[in-house]
Amino acid sequence: MQALLQFVQQHRSGDPVGITAVCSAHPIVLEAALAEGARNGSVVLVEATSNQVNQFGGYTGMRPADFHRFVSEIAARCGLPASRLLLGGDHLGPNCWQAEPSEVALGNSEVLVADYVRAGFRKIHLDCSMACADDGLPLPDSLVAARAARLALACEQAWREVGGEPPVYVIGTEVPVPGGAHEDLGELAVTTPAAAAATVLAHEEAFRLRGLESAWARVIALVVQPGVEFDHHKVVDYVPAKARALSSCIERVPGLVFEAHSTDYQTPQSLAQLVRDHFAILKVGPGATFALRETLWGLAEIGREWLGEAGGDFKQAVLGAMRAHPGYWQKYYVEPDRLALDLQFSLSDRIRYYWASPEVARACDRLLAGLAARGPLPLTLLSQYLPRVYDGVRAGAVPNDVRALLREGVAHVLRDYAQACNPQAAPRGGAEIEFHREMA
Repeated sequence: MQALLQFVQQHRSGDPVGITAVCSAHPIVLEAALAEGARNGSVVLVEATSNQVNQFGGYTGMRPADFHRFVSEIAARCGLPASRLLLGGDHLGPNCWQAEPSEVALGNSEVLVADYVRAGFRKIHLDCSMACADDGLPLPDSLVAARAARLALACEQAWREVGGEPPVYVIGTEVPVPGGAHEDLGELAVTTPAAAAATVLAHEEAFRLRGLESAWARVIALVVQPGVEFDHHKVVDYVPAKARALSSCIERVPGLVFEAHSTDYQTPQSLAQLVRDHFAILKVGPGATFALRETLWGLAEIGREWLGEAGGDFKQAVLGAMRAHPGYWQKYYVEPDRLALDLQFSLSDRIRYYWASPEVARACDRLLAGLAARGPLPLTLLSQYLPRVYDGVRAGAVPNDVRALLREGVAHVLRDYAQACNPQAAPRGGAEIEFHREMA
């Protein structure tokens, strides 16, 4: 992961650059990200979370080696060289096994992180911030750090087995909930400089006690709460003044930047300010799949207007699958009078778990095939239902083809991140690639 070490060094030297971590297993989101990287000559960092991809398959059904192959194949189709594809693991730790006793959960976590490293993932977020069945609350920094060091040792042993570049690590105890907040949010408390410093010191000591000084030199980032989050229908925007003390404190810690989670739905200006304030690794996940759902919904409306009954029952199929199999959303969408709204439009985007279901995939195929068979979509309907995509078509940057339009719906979100992370990069553009709909 020399590229990440060099990026951190560049940022620390005063150049306000950042990098986007695309946290998604959806092939269309990945195609959009990898095609953008191929077009603009950048590296692309793709991350899998512990609940998406693990030794038991996760909700995608993929193990780490499977995910590596999956992403690499898409990158090759998009023309992105393997040398510019970086893979990371997000929230690697007891997240999936919180209901188990700590020794069982940590044993599973050791296998998890070792499998990630053996599969070629080299950016490892060690997240032991969640309590297990036999833990008291709150977890002290020292315990979280000791568990993280235990997992780092498993990573180092796996790396020595397989060789290649050594892994780099991300640490942190004030870690936002994966996928956004479950409850309605008000104002967030920003991590204090004292808490950030205590986290770093605890982890450094835990690494030292396990003889991991060389691994500690490859810790590149600290996860903190800069005051950004989203719930079902609100976004808590970044306020630089509230994070000023936190931002400046990292300047006294050699070799580290901040990693900001839950940056989905922040404005382009806020993303750029986060990078300038040393939150140089920006995570995006639900924000990208939300844009995918918006685009599919727009195409469904175009199909209804243009094709009539031949436009199909796509939206009904998706919502029917969600109601028939509520396991992915029922703990999150708890207000009955808001359920219809949440199922479709919640910013937490629990709908993303349903694209792979057979009935949804068939309905999606029918919709896209019906639109493609009629040729270019009417500009009037594009303007009405997909105005941001329409702008790209009118500018000549995006072909008027349903597959290209679908990718563009996601790419416009990713370009906000690219521009924030590299202000010198061209803000617009697109490259046509072959579309493959492989729902993971």
